[in-house]
Formats: sequence, structure tokens, C-alpha cells
Amino acid sequence: MMAQLDRRSATPLWQQLRDDLTARVEGGEFADAFPGELVLQEQYRVSRQTVRQALRTLREDGVVTAARGRLPRLSTPGEIEQPLGALYSLFSSVQAAGIEQQSIVRVLDIRADGVIAARLGLDGAAPLLHLERLRLAGQEPLAIDRVWLPAEFAAPLLEADFSNTSLYAELARRCQIRLTSGQEHLWAVVPTAHERAVLQISANTAAFAIDRLGCTRGQPVEWRQSVIRGDRFILTAPFTARTGYPLDVRSTHRALSTGSRA
Repeated sequence: MMAQLDRRSATPLWQQLRDDLTARVEGGEFADAFPGELVLQEQYRVSRQTVRQALRTLREDGVVTAARGRLPRLSTPGEIEQPLGALYSLFSSVQAAGIEQQSIVRVLDIRADGVIAARLGLDGAAPLLHLERLRLAGQEPLAIDRVWLPAEFAAPLLEADFSNTSLYAELARRCQIRLTSGQEHLWAVVPTAHERAVLQISANTAAFAIDRLGCTRGQPVEWRQSVIRGDRFILTAPFTARTGYPLDVRSTHRALSTGSRA
């Protein structure tokens, strides 16, 4: 297919290209695959710079997404869905969506952190197992996930390979610990420049920040801080006219209002 742009128009070529691609997307033309840069150059007879500028605006508008070194594809808003107020595993949520789940382990060690220890009800010098992962869904970044657990029982997790397994599954298998309850503080954030680079998102892509205190029979055993891409993750909550939401968001906010992002 050879597409035509109006080179005599005052409208920049990249903008014409963006508008034409948007119209083609809305017409269902790219259901199977979205064309790469070289294909678009040939189809529209424009420079790579023009194509890249058009694709950049399409990414910012949430029409397409692309990881570094990979072909662009149509975005699927909220492709990973998670109920609010539930003890969930991000690993399981991604798998439930039918998407391949992987993690890149950035940190796995034992350290002390007085602030985190206090949140877990421990002495400030208590050793903590710290696990930081870049969570991938379909080989594209989904979340930056940081977890701290008391090393007193979590030290066996140092032997686990977290590239393709759930923390909670390993916690149960290696430490005989299962979470039974918890609290979360969730809010919208503007990701930092470092977080945007790691998550491979533009400055216009929003994100969720989630702080979680996980407990076993009322005893705090996990402090987790996550930054999750807002264009790939959606939270849902059932409610009724009589009872409202099953989660008291205000009391949860008060309980965790002293938390901060790492």
C-alpha cells in the first residue's frame, strides 16, 4: 500500500501521518500487527524522523506502545485487571490476563533500614530481606516492585530465582509463611525521570503508587512499595447502593499516611 500525504499543506507531515494512522487504527486496520518504522517510511515516503515524531505522539496519546528495540503495537488499556481491597499477587494477575510474566531482579540482599523496620514493628537495627524487581508483562515493563521482609524468617528467599516465580509462592514454600490480611495505600503519581526510563514510558503516562503492609494473623511480615504503569493496569471495586465499597479507603489512608515512596 502506498499512502499519500499532502506536501503542499501547512500541516506538518508528521501530524498528517499521525492523523492518518489514527484513522486507520479506528477503522480496525491494524488488528493483527502495527507496522514498524521502515514500513511506514516506505508507505508514506517520509523520513525516519517524521515517522518517529508521529509515533511518539501516538504513544503519548495511548494509541500505541513499544518497548525499546521492539515494534510498536496497539495499546490495550487496562489489560491487567485487579480487584481493589483483595489480597492479590501481581504475578497471578498477569497470568490470569493470559500474558507472559517475568521479572528482572535488581536487588536481593539482607540490609538494615530503620524506617522500614518501624513499619514492620521491628527494632531499627533488625536485618531485613530486600527484593527489588522490574516486573514485565508480555516482555514489556509493567511495574517497579520493592519488598522488605524480616530476615529472621525470610532469609531462605535469598536462594530463590524470582525471574519467573511469585514472592508469595516462594514465601509459603521456603518459609512456611502465608499472608492472611493487609492494608494498601494507593494514589496516582507522576513518575520520576528514572522511573519513566525503567518503565519505558513517556512523560505523559500516569502511574499508580501502591504501599502495602502484608500481615499473617495480624502480625506485619511484608512492606511493599510499587510503581505500576497506569496504561496497562486497572483496579476495580464492586459496590452496592446500601453498603458502598467493601473497603474503607479513608481508614486505610490514615493507617498508611506515614508511608513514603522509595
